[in-house]
Amino acid sequence: MELSLAEAESIARAGADALRAGNAAAAKASFERLVETGRANVQIWLLLAHSCKLLGDHAGVERAADGALARDNRNLRALIFKGDARVALGDERAGGNFYHTALRLAAQLSEQPADLARELERVQRATGKISGRVRQNLEESLAQAGLGPDSRSPRFQESIEILLEEKQVYFQQPTAYFFPGLPQVQFYERERFDWAAGVEAAADDMRAELDSALKEDGLFRPYLQSRQDRPSYDFHGLLDNPAWSTLYLWENGGPVDANMARFPVTFAALGDVPFPRITTRAPSILFSLLQPGARIEPHHGMINTRLICHLPLIVPEGCGFRVGNETRPWEPGKLLIFDDTIEHEAWNESDSDRVVLIFDIWRPELAESERRAVAAIFEAIDGAGPGPRLH
Repeated sequence: MELSLAEAESIARAGADALRAGNAAAAKASFERLVETGRANVQIWLLLAHSCKLLGDHAGVERAADGALARDNRNLRALIFKGDARVALGDERAGGNFYHTALRLAAQLSEQPADLARELERVQRATGKISGRVRQNLEESLAQAGLGPDSRSPRFQESIEILLEEKQVYFQQPTAYFFPGLPQVQFYERERFDWAAGVEAAADDMRAELDSALKEDGLFRPYLQSRQDRPSYDFHGLLDNPAWSTLYLWENGGPVDANMARFPVTFAALGDVPFPRITTRAPSILFSLLQPGARIEPHHGMINTRLICHLPLIVPEGCGFRVGNETRPWEPGKLLIFDDTIEHEAWNESDSDRVVLIFDIWRPELAESERRAVAAIFEAIDGAGPGPRLH
């Protein structure tokens, strides 16, 4: 029998009153009547799920959650009910998937009602426990297959962490130029480069030159500076801010003569480095200073045909550096070589300055002919011919 709108509203009120009175069975009966007559909207399905949950009717909770999700597949409460039902019915992995979807969607919202926020906190805790059990079961199975933690390659280990959503997938996202087909590698091990040992061996002498320069005022300037010929972009408050400042030896395609003369040992130690020659864009050679409390927020570099090298010279405790999924410490005298077109960030939570020497190199995967081709592209774009050579 069809219900009039007035009759449907009366039944809905009766169900809501029964819920408030603690009579879940009467509430369930009212909401099921509305479902049977086709008068149930998302809210009625949710109230039916709530009634069933109070009665311990997990199958009923799932049917009601499915009804709500059929009408709104992004409804947070319905996703939570569905997750609860799957867990109660013994399918913890599926339940965790619905929980995860609810949490992901909730993260996109600025705020939720207090009762929903509490539910999301509960779901977050439950998801953590489920993930822990999933990881334990996976680890036990892999160990039985002879793939315990000590027998895995770093890439395979990272694939497990991505599978379990403990890490995410990061890709190259250059802001200016993308060269296809290059491997997605966050950090390159310095042992791969035959010139690296010579650079590291000179670190103490570079530090001595740097110490002398740090005693002079005015040598370092903000890394991000306002320009009359470019739109200004204040990157997280660092525009014209000395909290992140630099001292260039090689800039805009050529040497900074005064600084080259001030740092002869530093420059000489870089003699075998395969610098890219890309008009005014590369190479760059500079000291980068990060003041106490400063943070360089996550960002991407411009060109994926080069790698960035950090030679740490002054590194107090409390500094950190992340590229993609991996955070590595700066260790004085030990190179970090990375793809800066993958999201990266840096911070200094100490009470003193951090200084690293930064320079860029060609990616080792590029053939010489490809390097010349990349340089030719930017010569055409920038309208520049060959500049001064490094050696």
